[in-house]
Amino acid sequence: MSSHRLFGRQLSRDSEHRTAMRRNLVQSLFEHGKVRTTLPKAKEVQAMAERLITLARTGTLNARRRVISTLCDRRLVDNEQEFTGQTVVQKLFTDIAPRFVDRPGGYSRIIKLPEHRIGDAGDLVLLQLLTEESAPRGVSRRSAGLRRKRAEHRRQFASQILKKDKGEKKGAETAAPSAAPSAAPAPAADAAPSTESAPTQPPAAPEQPA
Repeated sequence: MSSHRLFGRQLSRDSEHRTAMRRNLVQSLFEHGKVRTTLPKAKEVQAMAERLITLARTGTLNARRRVISTLCDRRLVDNEQEFTGQTVVQKLFTDIAPRFVDRPGGYSRIIKLPEHRIGDAGDLVLLQLLTEESAPRGVSRRSAGLRRKRAEHRRQFASQILKKDKGEKKGAETAAPSAAPSAAPAPAADAAPSTESAPTQPPAAPEQPA
């Protein structure tokens, strides 16, 4: 079997499964503005989504047909699973693409999450479009001095354990000599004769002959 001209991520799937997975994730990205997946899948979906957004920026009929053939359009529903009257391609051409008219590229971002997938502990990321509503919030975490603090905590914990062990050893050593002298006088008391003796009885008188 020839192995020429093979490129891209296999993602442990065959070609049909990979194509369907990319379409579903891109549709979810255009519908919700963000998706939560693993890093390899996010990179594959990001490339496909940005190509479609660049194609939709032209707004021509030919571009719409090409997007439909690649994406396989589907209807959008609300929280109650009711049809909203709009499809994914319509939202792409009317809502998403006009926001990136003046942007030459880079319509999405990948944010690594501090979580792991249950089962295989895969790294999870958040793939989202660069819109004003989905702008990142918060401040960057300061990492300066964290290693030093962790090392100091380890040293303090180790010193506390050593002090505790030393205290236990000293207590055992002091308890052993104090118990030895208390047991030594016991044999001496048993060996010494008693000065007080019982009163002696007088000897019995000899019997008189009959």
